[in-house]
Amino acid sequence: MKASEIRELRAEELEDKLADMQKQLFAIRSQAVTEKLENTNAVKNVKRDIARIKTVIKENEFKKGH
Repeated sequence: MKASEIRELRAEELEDKLADMQKQLFAIRSQAVTEKLENTNAVKNVKRDIARIKTVIKENEFKKGH
């Protein structure tokens, strides 16, 4: 997911998306432990998406404060 796509979402959508991504990360890590993970880059990609979402949330909080 691109940062520009994330910035278009509302605050509630960002929170929902963050929760979904964290659940997805847990599922991917579970697959990695049981050696059923097909895409080894999936963990890295999901973690990056989570970081992008958190960054946009912080940016929005900063804009509201100033």
